[in-house]
Amino acid sequence: MEKIALKQSSKLEEVLYYINRNYVDTVNYNQLLEKAISTMLEGLDPHSSYFSAEQNKIQQESLQGSFEGVGIQFNIMNDTVMVINVIAGGPSEKAGIKAGDRIIKVDQNKMVGQGINNEKVFKLLRGKKGTKVDIGIIRPGVPNQINFKITRDVIETFSVDISYMISKGTGYIKINQFGETTYDEFTKALNQLKNQGMKKLIVDLQGNAGGYLDAAIRICDHFLKKGEMILYTEGEHTKSEKIYATSEGDFENGEVVILIDEFSASASEIVAGAIQDNDRGTIVGRRSFGKGLVQQMIPLNDGSSLRLTIARYHTPSGRCIQRDYKEGVDAYYQDFAKRFNDGELMSADSTKFNPKLKYKTKNGRIVYGGGGIMPDVFVPLDHSKYSDAYLQLINSGLLIEFCFNYSTQQKNQITKSYKSAGQYVDQFVITDDILNQYIQFYSKKGNVKLGTLNSFEKGKIKIWLKALIGRNIYRDEAFYPVLNKEDAIIQKAMKM
Repeated sequence: MEKIALKQSSKLEEVLYYINRNYVDTVNYNQLLEKAISTMLEGLDPHSSYFSAEQNKIQQESLQGSFEGVGIQFNIMNDTVMVINVIAGGPSEKAGIKAGDRIIKVDQNKMVGQGINNEKVFKLLRGKKGTKVDIGIIRPGVPNQINFKITRDVIETFSVDISYMISKGTGYIKINQFGETTYDEFTKALNQLKNQGMKKLIVDLQGNAGGYLDAAIRICDHFLKKGEMILYTEGEHTKSEKIYATSEGDFENGEVVILIDEFSASASEIVAGAIQDNDRGTIVGRRSFGKGLVQQMIPLNDGSSLRLTIARYHTPSGRCIQRDYKEGVDAYYQDFAKRFNDGELMSADSTKFNPKLKYKTKNGRIVYGGGGIMPDVFVPLDHSKYSDAYLQLINSGLLIEFCFNYSTQQKNQITKSYKSAGQYVDQFVITDDILNQYIQFYSKKGNVKLGTLNSFEKGKIKIWLKALIGRNIYRDEAFYPVLNKEDAIIQKAMKM
């Protein structure tokens, strides 16, 4: 087998050699090679993939819990880079950059116009710790450009978005991905909530696409008793491995609810599957994505890497939750549209499982394999019919811009009236006047005349206005608690 692989490798090199030597036009040899590698991996399965050196660096940084840069969060609005938030203690805050500043120059690069995109901004602002970057900004109310010389540093990122007591005795923790620091962040949050009297816990994995397998295993260990299985893996060229919980869990007896949806994948499904199969807690939401393949990161000499599928993971009952991908990559990633059209996101009865893939949990409940984790309690996707006016207002980038402008102008007044994020969440009200200001702002900026909103639609937009304004002033502590009050999956978990 190894000789065959080497022979075919020689054929690939031979083809590339003749293209490079004889093709009618000039070709970029490296781009051609990378495309060949990507196409080859795509033919294996949807999750084996190739990352260039630059892509690999960004991907690793996102999971490592830190990156090197200037420490700002930004949005591109009207072809302008607007500073949305300055990371506390970071280089930009120390230099004097503020939320609301417009970045118009980085070193010798102009930062305005249609050529500006997120990738370009990241590339210019990030860099090695200790290196310097010149940033020119325009600040509202200041007539001239202000220039800063900023020394890049290590910036911490977090995979636990928020943790708080969502009601008396019930804690809530939202995990956005499973990275190197997730276990430590989660453990800290868990124990802080226990100290506040938490007896029940909601773990929100909605939209969590996964990450490191080890992080998911260690999170499971908090809930399962010693000797209970978390998962096992099997692969043609890898040794089968069974992984069990240890005695190190910090929440082995309290009530647990795990929230998932159609975008919860991989490591999220490991957690949900282990909790469900051990009958340790309740899974609430909608069927998860269905990624049960394990990738190994293989570094290449030029800094690029392969993410090669080496095994399938199984939940304790024996389920492999990987969805079928025989129809190809495009069909695989269009599954969300198919689920929607089939009615699955609106009704649990529409979910199609293979009746032959039947398994039993620890207490004998029937669960099915072959495509994601089906929750114990199903919550349908909101499929209300909304007006065109509502859809325009709620989906526009102008919503973010309006909230940013409003919070910048009213920050002093709001923080004077509401001393904490909690006070803001409980007491601040989006009035009809604020809603009308946004509608007028949208109509003027978008140069459109909107139709009429009904009272339900007005209420939904007010929720987003309050959440986004709150985030700009009090960060996530005034963002998620506002939205969570209207999240159907979270509210279902609360009623349980």
